[in-house]
Amino acid sequence: MTGRPLRVVCGAVMRDGRVLAVQRGPGGAAAHRWELAGGKVEPGEDDAVALARELGEELDLHVVVEKELARAEHRYPTLHLLLVCLPCTLDPAGQEPVLHEHVAARWLGPDALDSVAWAAADVPLLDAVRRRLEQPTG
Repeated sequence: MTGRPLRVVCGAVMRDGRVLAVQRGPGGAAAHRWELAGGKVEPGEDDAVALARELGEELDLHVVVEKELARAEHRYPTLHLLLVCLPCTLDPAGQEPVLHEHVAARWLGPDALDSVAWAAADVPLLDAVRRRLEQPTG
């Protein structure tokens, strides 16, 4: 496994001091693990466009994407990822995710981030997500 990592974006979708976590289904290295939703950046896409597209496809969510919050590289046995985390807010605000590719969703506050079993690639991003959730708003 050599070469450049696969660039993947994930959204720290935030609402009311909580972040959206989604659970993967069976199969693959991260089966049944929780993650920040997102996906692969297609050729010619920038990160924000890719994330908005992926959240629309996977969860029927419309979001406003902000600047990069964190990034981390992770190597699964057959996959090398560069995971870029972008915070975002729902637009309009009251949306709930519709699960097309995941089996469950939860809104987690900063104290609840450790209550689910995260995919290994997402774990290095959680401290930055926690700090962002703990920032005062307004």
